[in-house]
Amino acid sequence: MATWTIANLERDIATGGVQVAHWRVTKSETVGDDTFTASSYGTVGFTPDADADGFVAYDDLTESAVLAWVHESVDQDATEAALTANIEAQKNPVSADGMPW
Repeated sequence: MATWTIANLERDIATGGVQVAHWRVTKSETVGDDTFTASSYGTVGFTPDADADGFVAYDDLTESAVLAWVHESVDQDATEAALTANIEAQKNPVSADGMPW
């Protein structure tokens, strides 16, 4: 299961409107003694209108509310599928680097 979090918010101080949400999603899988982890980071921009119905000021926000905004703009299934593919590539590498000596 992937874990989505909000890493930071950028806001207009005068209105409390959020202009940018910085998000992160992380997924881990443990196989035996090994743990494989993949993550992604991104941003979503907003144009807040303090006079609009449903406007939520910065001080009244919750992480779950902002994540709902993010998920309206970010393809959650595709993002998590990419993390799963990354973990599979870590578990089953097709190339390596190094030197034989």
